[in-house]
Amino acid sequence: MKFGMRKPSLKKRIAARTSIKRQIVHRAGLKMPRGWGWLRSPKRYAYNQVYRRTTFDIFALLKKLFK
Repeated sequence: MKFGMRKPSLKKRIAARTSIKRQIVHRAGLKMPRGWGWLRSPKRYAYNQVYRRTTFDIFALLKKLFK
């Protein structure tokens, strides 16, 4: 598990928004309600909860500093 600052990746940022799988799920209306990720994939949900609490985003930090 990673601790500390997340390394930004422009390639992954773009890929997440242009994914074919994401477009199909979105257009088919198969989205889960917000907060129900644990139902679809409990293992991924648990991992993401820990990751979100142990790392921080450099852009979010900059946003707070220059607000």
